Amino acid sequence: MSDISPWLVLAGLGAFHGINPAMGWLFAVALGLHRGNRRIVFLSLIPIALGHAVSIAIVVTLVVILGLVIDRHLIEIAGGAVLIGWAVYHAVYGHRHRVRVGMQAGFAGLGLWSFMMATAHGAGVMLVPVIIPLCLAASPAKELTAAGSLPVSLAAVGVHMASMLAITGIIAFIVYEWIGLAFLRRGWFNVDLIWTAALVIAGIILIV
Repeated sequence: MSDISPWLVLAGLGAFHGINPAMGWLFAVALGLHRGNRRIVFLSLIPIALGHAVSIAIVVTLVVILGLVIDRHLIEIAGGAVLIGWAVYHAVYGHRHRVRVGMQAGFAGLGLWSFMMATAHGAGVMLVPVIIPLCLAASPAKELTAAGSLPVSLAAVGVHMASMLAITGIIAFIVYEWIGLAFLRRGWFNVDLIWTAALVIAGIILIV
C-alpha cells in the first residue's frame, strides 16, 4: 500500500478506458442527444460505471482466488498468455462482435451493455499486470489470505473506476455541449489499434 506507482497505473488505465468511446461516453452522448436532455447524459454514466466495475471486479476476484492456490509466477505466465491471446482475438474478430443497444434502452440495458463491452474488450484482463503484484502481495506472515487481499482489491477497483468515470463524464459533457458526434467521422484516432497494442505489451511484461 506504501508504493503509489501501482495506484497511478490503475488510475491511468481508468483514464485510458474512459477515453475509449466504446467504454461508454459515446453511448451516453448519443442517448442524451436522442432524447434532447443533458440530464440523461450524466444519468447514463451510473449504469455505464456499474457495468464496467462488475466486469473489472470479476477479473480481480479470479486473480485473487487463483493466487490462493497457484504459484504467482504461473499466474503471471498464464495471465500474459491470456492478454496476448485476447489481443489477437480482438484484432481479428473484435469488429465482428459489436454489442448493440438501441436508443430506447433503459438504464438496466445500458449497464448490461457496459458490462459486455468491457468484458469483450478485455478491460479487466488489462489490469492483471497491476493486480498480481498489488493484490497477491504476501502478508507480514508470508501468507496470502482472501481476507487480507479483499480491501486492496476493492480499493484497486475503486481507484480504477473513479478515474474512468471522471474522464468519461468530462468527455461526454464536452462532446454533448460543444463538439457533437460528427467529429468522429473526421479525425478520431484508432483506439482499437492502441488497445490491441496495449494488451500485447501488458502480456509481454507479465511473461518476461
